[in-house]
Amino acid sequence: MAIFANRALLSTGWVTNLRVEIRQGLIVSLQQGATAQEGDTCVDTLLPALANLHSHAFQRAMAGMTEYRKAGRDSFWTWRELMYRFTAHLTPDQVQAIAALVYMEMQEAGYASVGEFHYLHHQPDGTPYDNLAELSQRIMAAADETGIGLTHLPVLYSYAGVGEQPLEAGQQRFGNDVDGYLALVEHAHAALGDLPGDCQIGIAPHSLRATSPQDLARVLNAKKTGPVHIHIAEQPMEVEQVHEGLGARPVEWLLSNAPLNHRWCLIHATHMTEKETRDMAVTGAVAGLCPITEANLGDGPFNGAVFLEAGGRFGVGSDSNVLVSMTEELRTLEYSQRLRDLSRNVLVEGDGSVGQTLYCNAALGGAQALGRAAGQIAEGMLADLVAIDSQDPALCALRPEQLLDGLVFAAKDHVVTDLWSAGRHQVRLGRHIARDRIVSDYRRAMADLMPRL
Repeated sequence: MAIFANRALLSTGWVTNLRVEIRQGLIVSLQQGATAQEGDTCVDTLLPALANLHSHAFQRAMAGMTEYRKAGRDSFWTWRELMYRFTAHLTPDQVQAIAALVYMEMQEAGYASVGEFHYLHHQPDGTPYDNLAELSQRIMAAADETGIGLTHLPVLYSYAGVGEQPLEAGQQRFGNDVDGYLALVEHAHAALGDLPGDCQIGIAPHSLRATSPQDLARVLNAKKTGPVHIHIAEQPMEVEQVHEGLGARPVEWLLSNAPLNHRWCLIHATHMTEKETRDMAVTGAVAGLCPITEANLGDGPFNGAVFLEAGGRFGVGSDSNVLVSMTEELRTLEYSQRLRDLSRNVLVEGDGSVGQTLYCNAALGGAQALGRAAGQIAEGMLADLVAIDSQDPALCALRPEQLLDGLVFAAKDHVVTDLWSAGRHQVRLGRHIARDRIVSDYRRAMADLMPRL
């Protein structure tokens, strides 16, 4: 198959009349100054598609359910209690239907792949399913149905807090000791064979709160390759608890006690000192930023300018999926910096396009975090590609070098016309090819769920 683009963004800059040949999910040739051939898919502007590096798919169905304030001050911790109550009612069929909907929405928004940080493992009372990987396989089934590229990240969640505190009632569905967790990962890995070859398994110690130094070391020793994702320093109270229990702040502790490198993705890393920020950047680990969720939960802004200055790598994720929007994720990231610093055009070093810096860095960082050979349009890379319509009113007045500024700061996701996940052409003319069926299945699942909430 082949794609002909009037305009495309390569790592060297903008080119015109590009013909991209794809074979077995990979880009095998690029021809500049070409002409379209019979059977080519013709698009306006072709970009490398972003990876959504952090998702809790099931939380999509909660959107709008937690925005009612009761007496007292709402926080991340009060939101978490509502989330626990919600998970108690989810069946495997509903988990799959929700995941399929959110993955479809991700692709229509311009994401070609997803890192599913999956901690919903057991029945509501904590009893394992007969198939240990039942709910992991439901996530995989949703990925197969939508065609999205999946990096599945089963979560190790053993404790309620630092110091190996026993799990609370609402956390029983998440819980595993290390032996149970490693068995679950092996079951999930075996099930991966039913998915396309670009899909893979990583590991995800939930946080320094939900594991222990000894357990973390055991899991890392058992799984020496592939992505490693962890929640870190999301909330001030978390930082205080880890400091009190482990004698160091969360990122500070990881830097001293874990082999941080390009395999790692530190989710949020919101509350870091300047030294932690610079030291983390040097490791090559990716900062997994989820600006919409971080705003929704009141987490606070990332220390972006210092991180970029130190050469740090980042990507974006939709986390709680309260809103699935690639453009909104990127603009919220930049706007969070502007609001904090009372400045403009923060996340770019020296002169240059903020939109292009955000987009291209997120494309490369997200691909690294998910272990995908993607993030740019180049021979040998996965064909994770997105096409946008430069004639949309939000973009039509812009020069090519301004298009990504327009995409990030002025456009909505409906400018996405086509999307390929490892060459699978899943979005065409702005609609996912399985949209009607996926939406119907989701509505049916919600009709069954709502009376029990």
